[in-house]
Amino acid sequence: MTSRAPLSRKLSAIAESATLKVDAKAKALQAAGRPVISYAAGEPDFATPSFIVDAAAEALQNPANYRYTPAAGLPVLREAIAAKTLRDSGLEVAPSQVIVTNGGKQAVYQAFQTVVNPGDEVLLPAPYWTTYPEAIALADGTPVEVFAGADQDYKVTVAQLEAARTDKTTVLVFVSPSNPTGSVYTAEETAEIGRWALEHGIWVITDEIYQNLTYEGVRAVSIVEAVPELAEQTILLNGVAKTYAMTGWRVGWMVGPADAMKLAANLQSHLSSNVNNVAQRAAAAALTGPQDEVEQFRLAFDRRRKLIVSELSKIDGVQVPNPLGAFYVYPDVQGLLNRSWGGVTPTTSLELADLILEQAEVAVVPGEAFGPSGYLRLSYALGDEQLLEGVQRLQRLFA
Repeated sequence: MTSRAPLSRKLSAIAESATLKVDAKAKALQAAGRPVISYAAGEPDFATPSFIVDAAAEALQNPANYRYTPAAGLPVLREAIAAKTLRDSGLEVAPSQVIVTNGGKQAVYQAFQTVVNPGDEVLLPAPYWTTYPEAIALADGTPVEVFAGADQDYKVTVAQLEAARTDKTTVLVFVSPSNPTGSVYTAEETAEIGRWALEHGIWVITDEIYQNLTYEGVRAVSIVEAVPELAEQTILLNGVAKTYAMTGWRVGWMVGPADAMKLAANLQSHLSSNVNNVAQRAAAAALTGPQDEVEQFRLAFDRRRKLIVSELSKIDGVQVPNPLGAFYVYPDVQGLLNRSWGGVTPTTSLELADLILEQAEVAVVPGEAFGPSGYLRLSYALGDEQLLEGVQRLQRLFA
């Protein structure tokens, strides 16, 4: 009997999402009765604002929402996204340049599928979100990591990008505020990188899903606002998940030049068609409704940010750059490696994360998920009491 044909080599090479893997392990331990505190998932602990939920409930009463709608999104939502893009990213676009996707991850996937050809090199500043290199590989591109450490506040320079550029470089990934580091590029830094990309004809895929979560008076300036001429070679990614505590609603979007969005729309017409109509109505309400609760969320994140940075900084061997955006802290923990803790001597941040989970019952994501070893990502999008208790466990473990 002939053996069956092999499974997809492309998909076999794709790794499971490290952040979701750690979060699933933490939840399994919690279900088994262990008092695990998890900093793994990038998910606000707040309830979605009630006016958004009410909009969804109203949408459920309209039979039009039970049917297929345009694959690229409901007109009312595409219009709201175009208005937000002008308001927050300084870019005027037509609603036809907007595609509504099933969460931010589908937007990421489709963006790379749209502009990457086999063999293209994609410059990927590191630390990076764990999904980017896998999405690049799925588009038959080659991710080229450009690393910036804590001494650079995890922000790459034009000199570093230029050193990594080759004649195969066609795309740059630009994320500010950053997941996993929380770093925010200044307007000047953003403009310098944008001008460099423009000069070399490089596409920019910019993930702006955390653009409304910034602190200490900092504003995340979009790369297309800093360099308006770059708009014809830039795809902007965004969504309602983080700002509006709507992670489970699965509504994201992509915005870009008309020809690129035509390709992405064609792909989506075969891949998934339209996003859930009720969720789209809710997202439209989120973007056009009152923003009071959103500001309360941001202020709570800011309070937690200050607390976790202060408490982590008390641990000898931990270096904590001050994040100015998103809801993550990304400490350099190389000072904790190659030392004995409870009879275990971790040599990598992966081993350190395992030790922390077993001995302190705290779940963190190791730096290997985002680039080089020697770092940990902690999300502070969890309750204040749990946040403090978790860090105090770390303080006791590493005392």
